[in-house]
Amino acid sequence: MNIKIAIITCSSTRTLADDTAGAALAERIAEQGWTLAEHVVVSDERSVIGAAIVAATNAGSDIILTCGGTGLSPKDVTPEATADVCDRAVPGMAEAMRAASMEKTRRAMLSRAVCMQRGSTLVVNLPGSLKAATECFDAICDQFEHAVLMTAGEGH
Repeated sequence: MNIKIAIITCSSTRTLADDTAGAALAERIAEQGWTLAEHVVVSDERSVIGAAIVAATNAGSDIILTCGGTGLSPKDVTPEATADVCDRAVPGMAEAMRAASMEKTRRAMLSRAVCMQRGSTLVVNLPGSLKAATECFDAICDQFEHAVLMTAGEGH
């Protein structure tokens, strides 16, 4: 099954050239045989992140992976931006990421990442670090194909 996935890195200090986490996610997407619809870096601003999610949804992405902005810093607003533009929560995916990460570091409990739906698009908040982003992706990506089918209204 081909899935179109967009990566939105949320950072006021990174560019595409030094976005190691986003690049690693793009590699994992390719390894699965899925399509990278776009990869952008946007500033850590709630309205800018929300607008990027809306744009990626409107462009036809099945899944949007945000990268960064899920911690406790005052600039970490990705979960709020996601909630601003999405319709409903998919809490089990965020819980699964935190559970998998807790096996590696107790600091995973400080993640505020959310997973939500905007129409028929799944939006997944991932941490910004290379290690944490790829570990969280690996913890849930086996459910992406089923999630895409379900959000499209397909049966089990």
